[in-house]
Amino acid sequence: MAIQRLMLLSVHTSPLAHPGSGKVGGMNVYVNEIAKEFAKRGIQVDIFTRRSSPAQPESDNSLHENVRVIHVTCGPETQLSPDELFPHLQQFTAGVIAFATLHNLQYDLIYSHYWLSGWVARSLKEIWGIPFVQMFHTLGHMKNRIEKNAFTTEQRVIGETKLVQVADVVIAATPAEQSQLMWLYRADRRKIHVVPPGVNPERFYPIPQQVAKYQLGVPQEQKIILFVGRLERLKAIDSIFEALNLIQINDPISLTDVQFWVLGGQPLDKELVRLKQVSSTLGLDGIVQFKGSRTQDELRLHYAASDVVVMPSDYESFGMVALEAMACGTPVIASQVGGLAFLIDDERSGYLVPVREPSILANRISRILNHPAEHVSMRFAAAAAARQYTWPAIADRLLNQFDTLTSRHMRSEYQLQ
Repeated sequence: MAIQRLMLLSVHTSPLAHPGSGKVGGMNVYVNEIAKEFAKRGIQVDIFTRRSSPAQPESDNSLHENVRVIHVTCGPETQLSPDELFPHLQQFTAGVIAFATLHNLQYDLIYSHYWLSGWVARSLKEIWGIPFVQMFHTLGHMKNRIEKNAFTTEQRVIGETKLVQVADVVIAATPAEQSQLMWLYRADRRKIHVVPPGVNPERFYPIPQQVAKYQLGVPQEQKIILFVGRLERLKAIDSIFEALNLIQINDPISLTDVQFWVLGGQPLDKELVRLKQVSSTLGLDGIVQFKGSRTQDELRLHYAASDVVVMPSDYESFGMVALEAMACGTPVIASQVGGLAFLIDDERSGYLVPVREPSILANRISRILNHPAEHVSMRFAAAAAARQYTWPAIADRLLNQFDTLTSRHMRSEYQLQ
């Protein structure tokens, strides 16, 4: 059965928010882009997210004429952490039901994102009897295993474990996540389908580096190392500082006309304050620039102007920043973890490095900066690799799964009658 009306749940963060600020990241981009792609196929898409400000309207259709972002009351109308939101999820669920009842809406399927949304989807499935598809984006068990001093609450891990049992389908971004779901959560392999996130080729595409630098007002001789993303310890930005410090000690001339741009975060972020202190302590004030968050359109120029994007994360379920950079023809140096290990072809479209190994990271940064012929080759390879991940292709793969699921659901309903 072809999907006609689809519900997307993104409880704790809105697809209208700008990536790189606060807890806004790849999941926001994912929900935004995939909703528009479904809408282009004539599907009516409603995205339910929590109201985080009294100024937000009940409904916003700025993404596409077939997409509505519906703001639902879920606790105080201010910024809250996922753990603070959990006690208010029944209120959110009631708000979704009230909206659907008032407007006489019936949905073919629910596609929920992150474990909080899955908790709501589970309740709606019980009430409405419609199937739901779950995508976690990050896993609590993995964050506990990898991030130092991290503590993912027990209610999240228990919630995720329950969701892999009751969801009709679980979407994993990579084979690595599929393995993690089976290993850590005892998920049924048959209900897990690997479908990666995508990239918008109309927004992220190669631009001559000289042109991008000119448009940003950057001197042509300037070499740029770039980080894009949320500012949190899991992203291991300080390991880039340590790598630059090693280069500064061993080969200071190679850092002439080099800047490291950090894009993301807000002025009062605790991690931003800490990173500034680390940068200053290592004597990198003349190299490191904290440039705040940028819109998706602004990011294109920053990617294209850069010589390399560096992502030394301890954990990445996929790594959409790497894909966006590659689509702009920019090589990526990244930790060999999660989706990054599948995205980057080592020594062809970039480099894969061990986690928290500043000396190896320093070596790879130096190779990018000091071998122009190899750098040009990597630019072409990165752009070519990214073309496999366009949103239209990703949407087709998801809709195949959705159609199969809804058809199976209709048959089982018919047999019960």
